[in-house]
Amino acid sequence: MKSYKRFWSEQLGRGIVTACGIAVILLTLSIGAFLIYKGSGTFTTYGHSIGEFFFSSQWSPADTSAGGGKVGAAIYIFGSISTCALALLIAAPLSLATAIFLSEIAPKWGERLFRPAVELFVGIPSIIYGWMGLTILVPAIKKLFGLSHGYSVLAAGIVLAVMIFPTITSVATDALSSVPRDYRKAAFGLGATRWQVIRQVVLPAAKPGVLTGIVLGLARAFGEALAVAMVIGKTRAYPKSLLSPTNNLTAAIASDMGGAMEGGEYNTALWTMALLLFLISLLFIFIIHLIARKGGAPKDEHVRTRKAG
Repeated sequence: MKSYKRFWSEQLGRGIVTACGIAVILLTLSIGAFLIYKGSGTFTTYGHSIGEFFFSSQWSPADTSAGGGKVGAAIYIFGSISTCALALLIAAPLSLATAIFLSEIAPKWGERLFRPAVELFVGIPSIIYGWMGLTILVPAIKKLFGLSHGYSVLAAGIVLAVMIFPTITSVATDALSSVPRDYRKAAFGLGATRWQVIRQVVLPAAKPGVLTGIVLGLARAFGEALAVAMVIGKTRAYPKSLLSPTNNLTAAIASDMGGAMEGGEYNTALWTMALLLFLISLLFIFIIHLIARKGGAPKDEHVRTRKAG
């Protein structure tokens, strides 16, 4: 009787988990299909070319269903790339250094103290980051560089760097901690110093996990809207320097979608931007799987070699 109940409870649990997995897959496919349906109208309904959308800076779509406007989103695309690249340039070295400290240098009590503090930043709402950037960072940049305002690529990059710092740090710390202790003992036994062990043994072994954390942080930076919109300036122009204001994809969608006429050329162009962000997210997921596959290949090959022997 007990085995019978156990069998059905296992079947029920398996069925629930399978249903949840299928639901997530269907939801993702539904979102993708909906974005393709709404975003492709820029090219199918209003006759704009992909080259115009990606490489033209002329952005003046008509807020009617008649069309006839310009949908060049190059400024927004360049704004997203520049701010995210700057954020990654700032956050990646700091995150890696913090991860090395937490996993290799800090004592146990230090790790228990500092790691929750780092992970706490993940749960802070975006509006808090944006508000702090607006009230502290933007005036500081204005005063430091003698500008008429502090809204800039630099402000957006710093805010994004602070936001993605805990993501990269947490994943990189887990990757470094997962390296077997035997690797370290063997290197120390050969006379290596602590830094040589970290640089030549631990970091290469944890490279796939560290790269995964960097890609995850970059994915979050590309998808962030509110905090960036508060400090980037939302100027429809290419930035002349890091101290110049500009705009990006997420900020443009967040600020303009509510006022665009449903089904009009403007609304459809904004949906095309959303579709682009969705495709970028899929690209990041593909990169993460590619990194994981390459990182696991040597281990799998080692296992196959041992079995063959």
